Amino acid sequence: MQVSGRSLANQPWRDLPVEVATVLRPRLDGIALEMIEVIRQQVRGYRRPLDSAFGRDLVAAVRRALHQFVELIENPDGSQRDNVVFFRGLGRTEFRVGRSMDLLQAAYRVGARVACHRYVEIARAAALPTDTVLSLSEAVLAHINALAEESVRGFADAESQSSGQRSRQRRALAERLLERDPDPAASLEPLAAQAEWALPTSIACLTTRKPSNGDSGVLAELDDSVLVLPRGSELHLLLPDPDANGTLGEVEAALRGRTTVLGPTVPLRKAWLSMNCARLVLRLANRGLADLAGLVPATEHLGNAVLLLANDQISDVLSEHALGSLTALASGKAQRLEETLDALLASWGRSAPEVASTLGIHPQTARNRLRQLDELLGDRLADPTFRFEAEIVLRTRALLRSMQGESPTGAN
Repeated sequence: MQVSGRSLANQPWRDLPVEVATVLRPRLDGIALEMIEVIRQQVRGYRRPLDSAFGRDLVAAVRRALHQFVELIENPDGSQRDNVVFFRGLGRTEFRVGRSMDLLQAAYRVGARVACHRYVEIARAAALPTDTVLSLSEAVLAHINALAEESVRGFADAESQSSGQRSRQRRALAERLLERDPDPAASLEPLAAQAEWALPTSIACLTTRKPSNGDSGVLAELDDSVLVLPRGSELHLLLPDPDANGTLGEVEAALRGRTTVLGPTVPLRKAWLSMNCARLVLRLANRGLADLAGLVPATEHLGNAVLLLANDQISDVLSEHALGSLTALASGKAQRLEETLDALLASWGRSAPEVASTLGIHPQTARNRLRQLDELLGDRLADPTFRFEAEIVLRTRALLRSMQGESPTGAN
């Protein structure tokens, strides 16, 4: 830690004659005892035994403050490094033990009153000039304010470090939760305790594109129960028990204006699955394969995502294997037969009238097309595996055509 002691420079004690230090120094131990007693009486949180760690810290702080003031009068340019470290340490201690700065600030104020009263009394008894007595009161208040400022800095430093550490612990927990085979809940408990995060029964992952200016704006609006994990160009948010805690609406508001995909609610050990579903659907939007906006449930688009985001080469192999016999036909005829095959596979009775009704064509036209399909595909039409593969290929092609704005073929 860089220690400058800026608040202890160029202060009113510089104007006090060394004689003031001479008359004060012999009385410091008595003033310290009185100051400690008054602080313990007037600051409720400081009523601890003096032989406790807290009591020993209080005694050390009071004595150091009194002796430092006299040293500043004697040598205002002397090094204050050790004192600055000490009083910043008081602020750090307040944060570590979970107290606010209010108690310490109150103790400083009480100490200032006691010091002013006793110092002025001693100065007058020593027949010091009135101007010196007035300057002494001003210097005491300035000194106590300087000490309080150092303690506030120490408190703020500790708070900042703790916040950074807590943020790292929460990210580490999120990383562990999103592993494919995370540890059992029992072994997650220490991580969750460090991150101050209660392990839920269920969880859902939201995924959005990470904003170019970072995620601080998002984090500021989110409920503390939401874990946030930046990964590459994506931002993942883990929502505990989303169906019960009511934070989804708050998250949606914090992410307004962004395309965000909500993965399904899953058991805690399957958080990775919720994230993968959300990421898969977000890829549809990123690749221009779907017009998604706002908060989008992944489950409403998983089918299309699985079809459209499969490896292109694998898709081509499946397409050729299932419907390669149609590729040699003219494009218009091939597409009409594909539509007929799609209607046939979706029908219950697999009859020409049913296919004709689905496609809006004449039954005789449907019979002609079905006859052509029978000639091209033969016994494969009765094979469940072929029918399944053909439906995948046809569904994928239909989706791609609809996104490209193509219309179905006519009834010719």
